[in-house]
Amino acid sequence: MADVFIGGSTAERELASLSPWRHPASPISIGEREARIAKARGEMERIGADAMIVGAGASLLYFTGVGWNAGDRLVAMLLFKRGPLLMVCPRFEVGSLHAARAIPLDVAEWEEHESPTELCGVLLRRHGVKTLAIDPAMAFFNVDGLRAAAPDIAQITAASVIDACRMIKSPAELALMSQAKQMTLEVHRRAARILREGVSTDEVRRFIDQAHRVLGADNGSYFCDVQFGEATSYPHGLPGEQILRNGDVVLIDTGCRVQGYNSDITRTYVFGEPTAKQRRVWEVEKRAQAAAFEAVKPGVTCEEIDAVARRILVEAGFGPDYELPGLPHRTGHGIGLSLHEAPYLVRGDKTPLQPGMCFSNEPMIVLPGEFGIRLEDHFHVTESGAAWFTAPQPALQEPCVPA
Repeated sequence: MADVFIGGSTAERELASLSPWRHPASPISIGEREARIAKARGEMERIGADAMIVGAGASLLYFTGVGWNAGDRLVAMLLFKRGPLLMVCPRFEVGSLHAARAIPLDVAEWEEHESPTELCGVLLRRHGVKTLAIDPAMAFFNVDGLRAAAPDIAQITAASVIDACRMIKSPAELALMSQAKQMTLEVHRRAARILREGVSTDEVRRFIDQAHRVLGADNGSYFCDVQFGEATSYPHGLPGEQILRNGDVVLIDTGCRVQGYNSDITRTYVFGEPTAKQRRVWEVEKRAQAAAFEAVKPGVTCEEIDAVARRILVEAGFGPDYELPGLPHRTGHGIGLSLHEAPYLVRGDKTPLQPGMCFSNEPMIVLPGEFGIRLEDHFHVTESGAAWFTAPQPALQEPCVPA
């Protein structure tokens, strides 16, 4: 029986035929996390930092396995040039912290009436710290509190330390990302099948979240944008619900997380018979995405990949630069524990590509007031070029390669 690409099924039928992912990737080992700590210490030495502080968020998860979000109570890692890893944490959260950690660490506790930044100041002076590298994602009130608590300690950014560690993915990280992306691609394949005239964007979003949950993603969909018709001409859609009509362009951009690692895949197709204009724009988008992929080689700068995609668009009459109709944003972003992370495929980012870097490839074409076409897939840089995590969309009316 031929594969049904768009329509012809129901949410109930598709969910009933799904099951948890059969071969889940292995978690990050203690040894790998210890190697990350060692690399961070080497990078700290390079920039002249005696210590580094990393707040709750993606980088804390990267180093310690503690996947907490930042809040009004300071939870942070203090990494010194020597000695054990130290976590600053509210006393009532210490039990939860030990349950979440994936690496040995010591804990410095603070009570609700105490100042955690003053505690950090005491700890930093006790270790003879003169220069502190600060996680750029930390909230200003914590950075300001550290400045007030330890005015004698110089503050510098830890961005180069964190980026040097996180932007090159290990084989274990690549495996977790591959699983997340394959799961989302399977969800895309099934989401296209449940479409029917009159279906709402909210109904499709609910299905996508449920399907991600059945497959075993962390907490279902991490995000999900579903847009029909004119709404697709806005890169991140329009507020409110849309109802699918025959001839509408359908743009679905969604992703999930597996042990914190992200997927982020977009598919664009037409419900019904595409027009000649829709076909032409889709084909130009496909060529731009393919050209960007083919240009990837170690040593090529990130901005050059963006330039390659834009040259294809300009040759087809779109742009130039960010002008519409054309591509209003960068060609791609780094991805890992954060959905968007350094480096970026955009003019001005002169970072040389290196094996292990991971990026989206999404040179969207926007026709204001009409429709937008975005094909988004992800690749990782290899010794010889680039490798897709998942197969790109093969044709306008085939959202995914048949399973």
